[in-house]
Amino acid sequence: MKQVSIIGSTGSIGVNTLRVIEAHPEELSIVALAARRNAELLLEQAKQFRPKLVCLFEAEEARWLEKRLKRLGIRTVTGEEGLIAASTIASADEVVFAMAGARGLKPILAAVQAGKIVAIANKEPLVMAGELLRKEAIRRNAKLIPIDSEHSGLWQCLEGRAKETIKKLILTASGGPFFGRRIDFGKVTVRQALRHPRWKMGPKITVDSATLMNKGLEVIEATHLFDVSLDQVDVVIHPEAVVHALVEFVDGAQLAQLGITDMRLPIQYALSYPMRFQNSVPSLNLTRIKKFHFFKPDLKRFPCLALGYEAKRRGGTMPVVLNAANEIAVYKFLAGTLAFSKIPKLIEQVMNRHRPVRQATLSQILQADEWARREAEVYE
Repeated sequence: MKQVSIIGSTGSIGVNTLRVIEAHPEELSIVALAARRNAELLLEQAKQFRPKLVCLFEAEEARWLEKRLKRLGIRTVTGEEGLIAASTIASADEVVFAMAGARGLKPILAAVQAGKIVAIANKEPLVMAGELLRKEAIRRNAKLIPIDSEHSGLWQCLEGRAKETIKKLILTASGGPFFGRRIDFGKVTVRQALRHPRWKMGPKITVDSATLMNKGLEVIEATHLFDVSLDQVDVVIHPEAVVHALVEFVDGAQLAQLGITDMRLPIQYALSYPMRFQNSVPSLNLTRIKKFHFFKPDLKRFPCLALGYEAKRRGGTMPVVLNAANEIAVYKFLAGTLAFSKIPKLIEQVMNRHRPVRQATLSQILQADEWARREAEVYE
């Protein structure tokens, strides 16, 4: 039986991970759960799955939770140290990271250094510190595996393939709520931006999908996960969201990974690998879809994707700055203090003020992150 720790268990990825584990009680069990602030849901999860340890990042809520779990013999921890404890608990074979934002970087690094199988759903840590995480994974004999549907698709297509046979990795994008629509981006409302046509996700990643920044981050992520150059990663718009990724080989052949839009599929593969478990998710019916469409992204209309490529091309700590500035821009938009059209302008302005540090240490990465957030906060 594989024992699993989930960092971000109350978010959409975490909840779906628990659904997968619940469906496979003979193969999978929970040893630790961690969340940011949803104490009531975390309490219910802990009662059902009976982990050895739970972490609630917010201290006040953690005290409330601790009183209710003490009688069950479940240890409660809090803060960044608590996240690290849940990420490195000795009995965990695999740690699923599903906590959005940069806060997951230190816990992920700790899990890698502990030699865990590390399944990553949140893009930010690999964008910020992909080189560092890869180096530590090799040194500690840890594994970095993707849960994101597009990277899971690439992983499945690449399994057993020699690196020198790969020509291109192709990530697909649904296009978000605004692809193909005539709309004034200066007047986009939060409600409009959060109305994703295919996926049910948290607000931050849904806005990233609307700006195509999620693909900019995924391009950077792919270079680290699969050790390829920036020029080997392409993006195409695929509104049906059935083909999640494609790989083109040097002989011109292409392999594609297809599936319904249900995150339980890539989550289950990350948990079952190298095997595949049976599941009750509906099968893909191609006869109902009938047509596939693929389009080249419009980088002038969606400049955030171009900024992702630019950040990786400039290298060093520039992707750190891209990610931090984007997080602040998105939260400002969600709070109603920044127009949707100004999100890429804010990010570009902060990037232009930064001098990237090469082969950055964790301390330098975190310094760049803090600097970029301060710069983004004062943008008007």
